[in-house]
Amino acid sequence: MLVLVGTIPVRDLPLLVGQAELTMDGLLINRQILDINRGTAAMISAACTLCTEYGLESPLCVVAGDIGARDGSVKIYEYLVNNLTKMERKVDVLTSHYIMPDIKWNKKVLEKIGCMKERPILIADAGSMYAAKAGGDATSYDIFTPDLGELAFLADDKAVHPTYTRGFISHLENDVEGLIGKAYKSGNSAHTLFVKGEEDYVCHEGAIVGKITNPRIEELEPIGGTGDTLTGMIGGLVYKGDSPVQACMKAGRANRRAGELSHPTPASQVTEIISYIPNALKDVA
Repeated sequence: MLVLVGTIPVRDLPLLVGQAELTMDGLLINRQILDINRGTAAMISAACTLCTEYGLESPLCVVAGDIGARDGSVKIYEYLVNNLTKMERKVDVLTSHYIMPDIKWNKKVLEKIGCMKERPILIADAGSMYAAKAGGDATSYDIFTPDLGELAFLADDKAVHPTYTRGFISHLENDVEGLIGKAYKSGNSAHTLFVKGEEDYVCHEGAIVGKITNPRIEELEPIGGTGDTLTGMIGGLVYKGDSPVQACMKAGRANRRAGELSHPTPASQVTEIISYIPNALKDVA
């Protein structure tokens, strides 16, 4: 099964564990409706849409409210540590998204993953990716999905958070290939990277294996959540059986195509783009 984890920016939202369902009112998890605007909810919604399109089972979601106090993040870490090795069904793919980075907790999760009969494909973005890199555990992951600023963080072997990326590294953002090489050689990269930008780069074991440049829709820039939908689709495609590189290439093309089909304006919402994912997947097949 596909397992998606991350926090929701809602105060006092309890830990919710259950299969996700898209409804007219929003994202339904364990009888709780969540707004689909960006972040974890957008990632889950994109993955659900893709799974429905391919006739796959809906993902199991582990979410909790966290507005920066770490409470929801700790609940998620605790759930994973206590339950990953006890789940009745095999976990094929585990995608971790927005969560307060905690090196010790992340290492506990990885320790439990190491005890599983079959290791799942591990995908990380945002806070989950930061914790993996800062803890020296990046190579335990199969896919990271950084933007250019986050790539600079991965390339800086001293930084423990993107905020602390050293200036001379940050100024290399125009040298994407160089940053990819630095991240890989220092052991701070997952085996496959999807680097988000005006041009998207797909890399495997430190080498660029693909670029996605079109369609380039400027109106998508101010719309939050398109990076989140990408991560959700990558997880869904890997769950379907695509290799990490295949999943990254197809998700990147489909994400851009869905944006194009939605004819976005700066006022558009990510839900409009998600609704075009089925058509976009057909177009890039």
